[in-house]
Amino acid sequence: MTEQEIYAILANALENLFEIAPERIKPEADLFTDLEIDSIDAIDLIDYIKRQTGHKLQAEDFRSVRTVADVIQAVMNKARQADNA
Repeated sequence: MTEQEIYAILANALENLFEIAPERIKPEADLFTDLEIDSIDAIDLIDYIKRQTGHKLQAEDFRSVRTVADVIQAVMNKARQADNA
């Protein structure tokens, strides 16, 4: 998966699950302050990402995530780990 594909999945989730306006979804947008994602929303987002990509982010993976770009990198890291396993 490419970063663009992951971004598209993530943007789709943020727009459709959380009703966030597309223009607010930028790589540098902070999930918690800019996009108002709370801890329950984060769990839903992790589940959605897993269903769409096949890569499950663990809660500890998500603790260091702050921005949309961080989520993309976390999924990319999971994909690399899966490829190397």
